[in-house]
Amino acid sequence: MIQRIKGTMDILPNETPLFRYIEGIMREEAEKYGYGEIRTPTFENTELFVRGVGDTTDVVQKEMYTFADRDENRSISLRPEGTASVARAIIENGKCSDPMPLKYYYIISCFRHEKPQAGRSREFFQFGTETFGSDNPASDATVISLAASVLRRLGLKNVKLHINSIGCKECRPVYREALVKHFDAKKGCLCDSCKDRLNKNPLRLLDCKNPDCHAIALEAPRTVDHLCPECEGKFKMLCSALDAMGIDYVVDPSIVRGLDYYTGAVFEFIAEGIGAQSTVCGGGRYDGLVESLGGPRLSGIGFGMGITRLILAMRELGLDNITPPTPSLYIAALGERAQIEALKICERLRRAGKYVECDVVGRSLKAQMKYANKIGAAYTLIIGDSEVEAGRAQLRNMMDGEQTEVLLDSFDVL
Repeated sequence: MIQRIKGTMDILPNETPLFRYIEGIMREEAEKYGYGEIRTPTFENTELFVRGVGDTTDVVQKEMYTFADRDENRSISLRPEGTASVARAIIENGKCSDPMPLKYYYIISCFRHEKPQAGRSREFFQFGTETFGSDNPASDATVISLAASVLRRLGLKNVKLHINSIGCKECRPVYREALVKHFDAKKGCLCDSCKDRLNKNPLRLLDCKNPDCHAIALEAPRTVDHLCPECEGKFKMLCSALDAMGIDYVVDPSIVRGLDYYTGAVFEFIAEGIGAQSTVCGGGRYDGLVESLGGPRLSGIGFGMGITRLILAMRELGLDNITPPTPSLYIAALGERAQIEALKICERLRRAGKYVECDVVGRSLKAQMKYANKIGAAYTLIIGDSEVEAGRAQLRNMMDGEQTEVLLDSFDVL
């Protein structure tokens, strides 16, 4: 038997209502904040992610699904995240000259070759937003507010906002030097990955999960203590804005994010009680990304929100009981003529926007009534030759058993 590939999932009809419920809230909240939906290709030129995400990141070095294009001499990759694709799209489609800010949202599948575990799969589903054209901390606060609004609508009260600033290209070198000095003094205690990152991407050492590396990281210099005056002022303004908006947060120096394009303010929403993969939303500024991909100098900020991790957090609080829709009517038909009539009625009511069902497998009447109960039909209609001949039948309310005579060619249901 052919089985699904490790790290992927089948989402069956009893589970999709929960996904659709979550995605519906995401769309509503994003559009309430003025974001329009964008859809980008599932695969892109590999160079986009190498330049955009960063060639020193684990995503590019270890996790991307990359392969040769059959028709052209080039390398392509399944998207591991959404931001680089959106940045490429606004450059290619000439949106950088539109009135600012540009505001987009998306709900997509992403792909990373990681070790599957609860809340982490190789194909995963993500809600994301991107805002271009404003370096004002008011944009940061608004983006965080949107993420908080989605989580609030979903009922997640066990989620906390962690924020930090990792500085800009002016102050980052000073912090980088202090960080390398700190970790270099204890290099012998670092894991092999961190030893390799030390001179390539030392910020990544701050969120290593190895216990020894984590202990060293707790004593590392803080990014917020090495900010230039401009970055410090912007971070203070962000904190003031969040205070004014009533959005609780903690300043967490360990929040650095894993992609190279981040600069300035970064943040994560962390859920309690769902295990190791507890970050349900992460984002921040990427003011140099568009320029690095060949576009103009254009600031940006956004976030990604993992739908599967949100479901784990909702399950922890018993918020995942979203049931599939049930039919307004089930028609039990006896005989060929009655089945044709049942199909005719179903077609009329479906065109009127109703969810109705009738037998298409040739069950007995007893089996049909049992099936109507199983699928939760609100009403049932039993028709045979005599009902078709008379053009009327008894409509039964399945809740209280009350029956009403109806005309077959014109009756309606709630």
